[in-house]
Amino acid sequence: MAMPLEFFFVQLLNGLSYGLLLFMLAAGLTLIFSMMGVLNFAHTSFYMLGAYFAFQISQWIGYWPALLLAPLVVGMLGALVQRYGLRRVHQWGHVPELLFTFGLSFIVVELVQVVWGRAAVAYQVPAALDGPVRWLQSAFGITFPAYRAFAMAVAVFMLGSLWLVLTRTRIGLVIRAALSHPQQVEALGHNVPRVFMGVFGGGCALAGLAGVVGGNLFVTEPGMAAAVGAIVFVIIVIGGMGSLAGAFVASLLLGLVDAFGKTSDWSLGAMLAGLGMPIGPPDFGYTLAKLTLAQVTPVLPFLLLVLVLIFRPKGLFGTRED
Repeated sequence: MAMPLEFFFVQLLNGLSYGLLLFMLAAGLTLIFSMMGVLNFAHTSFYMLGAYFAFQISQWIGYWPALLLAPLVVGMLGALVQRYGLRRVHQWGHVPELLFTFGLSFIVVELVQVVWGRAAVAYQVPAALDGPVRWLQSAFGITFPAYRAFAMAVAVFMLGSLWLVLTRTRIGLVIRAALSHPQQVEALGHNVPRVFMGVFGGGCALAGLAGVVGGNLFVTEPGMAAAVGAIVFVIIVIGGMGSLAGAFVASLLLGLVDAFGKTSDWSLGAMLAGLGMPIGPPDFGYTLAKLTLAQVTPVLPFLLLVLVLIFRPKGLFGTRED
């Protein structure tokens, strides 16, 4: 049995790796909402497409080309969706946009099942990363998968690149200006609709990158979009609608809650017993007190969502009124 300190560090790394993967997925959705005010219900479908495209490309020419090509293909598909779909319904308001993306998510699932089938595909971790991180194992005796460490590195690189693009480049300046003053930006000669198309495509590419990294970390199958769909929206609400910093903090928070919660046998009844308080007769209260943290962990993100909406409706870092 692992020592408590080793167990803590392993779960900490697991939580951080899962949280960073969630951030890769949530960052694109946050970016799209910041620019266009659209909650893209098909966002996790692009995540799924990234995983399937990476699987197919890796079958042909290997994983490393797939890591670069799959997000680009997904980004181009996202740009086409915005150009020939969302742009046409934008004039009718946000509700038609939501309905459009909602319907698109079902279409993508059906197309994936037609092309790749209903069963999970054998999308494997690359051989070079199939094993533990050797220096952690030799120096600290901690066994942590090398591919999870690679996924963390990709997420951190993506975060740094996104920050540099948005804050240190001319493109980022135009994007941020188009967010708050689109008419003035267009008057200066910039094509604002094209900027929106690029941002939507870029956000979808980030979701595709998350799919490339997460598809073989978990399971690549037609239900993978639905499996993370709810948690992504929880992240952007807790972090604050349109806030990348909030999405980052909320992603790490939920990743750590998931990692530590699922491995905990702590219960309310144990805490009450430790305080010398009787649990009571076998009724509903007794049953509730016997529930362990591992059993209620899947509900905790949604509990946090409710609490944030009650006490801070804008989220942790949110500033938008809509």
